[in-house]
Amino acid sequence: MKEGITLIAEFVNKIHDILIMVSNQLGLKLSDKDLHFWIMGFIGICMFLFVFTVSKWLSKLRFGITTLSFFYTLTFMFVLVFAVEIQQAITNRGNMEFIDAIVGLWGYIAFFLVYIGIVSLILILRIIINKYLKNESNRIDG
Repeated sequence: MKEGITLIAEFVNKIHDILIMVSNQLGLKLSDKDLHFWIMGFIGICMFLFVFTVSKWLSKLRFGITTLSFFYTLTFMFVLVFAVEIQQAITNRGNMEFIDAIVGLWGYIAFFLVYIGIVSLILILRIIINKYLKNESNRIDG
C-alpha cells in the first residue's frame, strides 16, 4: 500500500509541476496556494454538482434516504480506513496494507447487510400481519 500511495503522490506531483509550468508560460504566475485554490475549487464544485444530482434522484426512490445514508457512511468509512492505515505507517504501529483497508470496508458492508436483513424481515412481518388483520376484520364484518 505504501508503494501505491507513493506512486499516486508522484503522479500528482508531476501534474502539479506541469500545471505550474503551463501557468507560468501563460503569464499567470500561479503560486502553489493559487493552484490549490483553483484546482480544489474546481474538483469540489464538480463533485458537489454530481453528488447533488445523484442525491436528488436517489431521494425520490422508495429507499432513497437509506441509500444516501449508506453511500455517505461508505464515503466516511473510506476516509477512516485509509487514515488509520496512513497513521499506522507514520507511527510504525502495525503494517500499512491495502488489504487491511479493504477488510475494514467489508466489515461495514457485512454489518449493513445484516441491518438490511433485519429491516426486510420486519417489513415482511408487517405485511403478513396487516394481511392477517385485514382478513380477520373482513370475517367479522361479513
